[in-house]
Amino acid sequence: MQDLLWKNHSSISEFILLGFSRNSQTNIILFNIFLFLYLSTLVGNGLIVTLIYLDSRLHTPMYFFLSVLSMLDMSYVTTTVPQMLVHLICQKKTISYVGCVAQMCIFLVLGITEGWLFSIMAYDRYVAICYPLRYKVIMSPWLCVALVAFCGLWGVSCSLVYTVFTMRLPYCGPNEINHFFCEVPAVLKLACADTSLNDRVDFILGFILLLVPLSFILASYVRIFAAILRIRSAQGRLKAFSTCASHITVVTMFCGPAMFMYMNPGANASPERDKKLALFYNVISAFLNPIIYSLRNKDVKRAFFKATGLGKTPE
Repeated sequence: MQDLLWKNHSSISEFILLGFSRNSQTNIILFNIFLFLYLSTLVGNGLIVTLIYLDSRLHTPMYFFLSVLSMLDMSYVTTTVPQMLVHLICQKKTISYVGCVAQMCIFLVLGITEGWLFSIMAYDRYVAICYPLRYKVIMSPWLCVALVAFCGLWGVSCSLVYTVFTMRLPYCGPNEINHFFCEVPAVLKLACADTSLNDRVDFILGFILLLVPLSFILASYVRIFAAILRIRSAQGRLKAFSTCASHITVVTMFCGPAMFMYMNPGANASPERDKKLALFYNVISAFLNPIIYSLRNKDVKRAFFKATGLGKTPE
């Protein structure tokens, strides 16, 4: 595989990541904003993982999947943001060819895994609401681990396809990537060869990796809402719906921009728009996830107050 990626008649040994702006003052402002977002993402998601580990009442399938999501988010932003921060304050904005391949592959592994994890989380909510008495039997620890492992293996295999199809092309120059990291659509624009096959592969994989899990999520929530409407008490309906609202919000923030990015033909892509979309599903969604889940979740807040001893534990 290394021969396929690095001996592809390419004359480029490194790429230049143009980022967001060439203005130094603008870059300083962006540096402070993204540093705040990055550190907040690590603290917020790290806190959720820690609370779930420490509080035995959170040792349930739903919170197991939430802890996996938080770890994926921390890894996801760490793949791109630290390098972006360095490039915002340094004159040299290069990344080696090998580094670009590695970043692209790792980013795809984490992103694809997270996309399919959302469908698993929707299934978990479906079982919890539609089959509450059998929930613990159906969602056994073994099944939960197996589902997460499936997501990871699917992410690895599909990311290899994306990466090999992208980096097999010759790159003769220029070597300036109009993006803040090595993402497939941005790198393909530099290929000195026909990329129509790549566009078709990207569309097909985008369909499999985004629309298929979204279909699972939609099917789960159709059944969930039908079950919620059969609940007689308004309080019961509100409680059932509140357990799903956070997940729906997070899925929309992540999958919407990603689907627009990876299922759009390369010829129609706008570099500035793609950077904003990537920023949203890579950085902003990871930053907002712990806020969304903690603000709407009494169990997480209760675990936080219990662990820190701050304030009164919410009932």
